[in-house]
Amino acid sequence: MSSEPNSADTARPDYTERLQRLESAWWKRLLNVQTPYRWNLQRLQLGFTLDVGCGVGRNLINLDGNGVGVDHNQTSVAEARSRGLTAMTPDDFAASEYARPGRFDTLLLAHVVEHMSAAEGDKLLQAYLPFVRTGGRIVVICPQVAGYRSDDTHVRFLDFAAITQHLTNAGITVERRFSFPFPAPAGRVFRYNEFVVVGRLPSRP
Repeated sequence: MSSEPNSADTARPDYTERLQRLESAWWKRLLNVQTPYRWNLQRLQLGFTLDVGCGVGRNLINLDGNGVGVDHNQTSVAEARSRGLTAMTPDDFAASEYARPGRFDTLLLAHVVEHMSAAEGDKLLQAYLPFVRTGGRIVVICPQVAGYRSDDTHVRFLDFAAITQHLTNAGITVERRFSFPFPAPAGRVFRYNEFVVVGRLPSRP
């Protein structure tokens, strides 16, 4: 796997096709595997959420559509919209009614920053933080070892410490860190284990 950022790969139509193919696997439909992940997001009570890197809208669906998705992949945005979700490209978002200071309760970055360099991750956070209300939350979710290895567009492995560093760099206070759905050692073999870090934006002067 290349050590150079290749996040542009995730903007191609075939990356959308990969996301659709993965979520439509017969065993995932049979077992309804999204149920625990839906429960995990909903128990966090995120409120109106800005889902940056929303892909085809899986997390927005798990949040019952209570939010807006942004993604640089136009094909993924089109797929999310076809599912009845509010999703747009970064340029469209910037020109939309939603791009207002403090408009959202939470900024969600789920399976995003592992696709970019540390500098790019910091820049992404800074770009979207102004749209989160005072005292709002930032939730960052990254794959663990097996999940990281499963996608060639991943360029940087982030554990709790690396995710926390991103939030600290942005002046965000970390409130909670946990492994989901199983303890972190399971992430060495279980592809869908995740690091979840929840932070809170401090009050602005």
